[in-house]
Parts: sequence; C-alpha cells; structure tokens
Amino acid sequence: MKIAFIGSHGVGKTTLSYELAARLKKQDRIVDLVMEVARSCPLPINRETTVDAQAWILHTQIAAEIAATSRGGLVVCDRSVLDNYAYLVHAAGRRRAYDAIVHEWVATYDRLIKVPVLDVPSFDGTRDTSALFQQEIDRLIDDLAREFAVPCVALDPTHRDGWVDAVLRASGLPLHPPQLSIFDRSVAQ
Repeated sequence: MKIAFIGSHGVGKTTLSYELAARLKKQDRIVDLVMEVARSCPLPINRETTVDAQAWILHTQIAAEIAATSRGGLVVCDRSVLDNYAYLVHAAGRRRAYDAIVHEWVATYDRLIKVPVLDVPSFDGTRDTSALFQQEIDRLIDDLAREFAVPCVALDPTHRDGWVDAVLRASGLPLHPPQLSIFDRSVAQ
C-alpha cells in the first residue's frame, strides 16, 4: 500500500508522515518513508523554480517511490507527483508530457490525503514563506486533482489531533496494534 500526503508547503505533511509511520511501526508493519525530494534539488525551487528544477523533482520523486515500493511493506510519501507538478504548473504552465506522466503515476497511490492550509508557512531554511504563494499552490493542487479525477481524502482542518486516525480509517488500516487477549483460551491451547 502506498499513501501520499498532498498539499502546499508548510502544512505539516512531513510531520504527518512521521506520525503515521510511527503508528504503523507500532503495529509491527514494515514502513518505508519517501521524504520530500525538493530539498535536495540542485536547481532553484519555490517561486524561483524552473521547468528543469521541477522535472528533476518529479523524476526523483518517482524514482524514490519505485525504490521504496520494491522493498515491500507500506510506503508513506510526504508529497506526491501531483503536488510537485503544481509547482511546475505555477512556474511555467501545463506541459502535455508531464500531464501524461502525472496522470499515469497518480494511479499508483492507494490513498492521497489532502492536508489543508492552517497557518502561514514558517521559514526553515528552504521553504517559501509567502502566504499568497502557499494558497496559490494549494488551489492548483485542488484543480489538478479535479482535472485528473484523483480521489483524495480531505483532512478536517478543525480536528488536527485526529488526522492520523482519519488516515488509518480511510486506508482501511487498524487504529491500534492487534493484541492477543490474555483471556483468549483458544490461543493458549
């Protein structure tokens, strides 16, 4: 199973990825995290990005996901190709070739989880802090998801503490680790 968080920068996708992975590990599941690749891009990102930079990010994201899924187990991505593509579209408009790649690749996710914007992004050494840019990317992600007919689970912005449970429920995964009852006599026999 491959679950990806989608949304603009600074909304908490990385934190959620770690929280979900920790819950899944407590269930004795094999979990692989695909972290945001844009931070390692050797080309400009954010509002200064280029088509080449975004192409590098898209292809690196896909390569990282292929590597993670080849190891088996659950894969948790703190971005998807869909939201990475939104940054390319913002910078340079739609590209037919990338439309095709993204449209094809989004079908590889078992669940796409849309993380809402709650706050203005804070500077972390990489992230753009413009609230307007953050909102523009958020709208582009929603538009692309609609155009590509990608089913997304939208997290409730008023219930941040329940987001991991919501992701587990939407993915058909248990909320808690399975435990054997000490009173279950059929196991002891």
